[in-house]
Amino acid sequence: MPKALPVIDMSAPVCCAPVAAGPVDDVAALEVALRLKALADPARVKLMSLLLASPDSGENGGDLAAAVGLTESTVSHHLGQLRKAGLVESGRVGMTVVHRAKRDALAALCVVLDPNCCR
Repeated sequence: MPKALPVIDMSAPVCCAPVAAGPVDDVAALEVALRLKALADPARVKLMSLLLASPDSGENGGDLAAAVGLTESTVSHHLGQLRKAGLVESGRVGMTVVHRAKRDALAALCVVLDPNCCR
């Protein structure tokens, strides 16, 4: 039987010591790896780029799908993975679901990877 991975709450930004500070423990390594895994897809990188460039009001799935050339259901799947990793937030505005990048989560991930990155 395959080994089950521990459940990690990824709704908050990653908050562990920078990987350059020394050896990281298993939990911290898993937290960082799961977030990087969510970004390890060209379509998701394109979606994050669009969301980061969009206004603070967010973007709807139909517009994102048209921009990346994928179906809405495929974009919905990718957004779900990014949301599960804590990198995107989604909410209803009337009848429309809008998606926004969680800039604080991305900034925290950058600092964990390289504390001198954003100075």
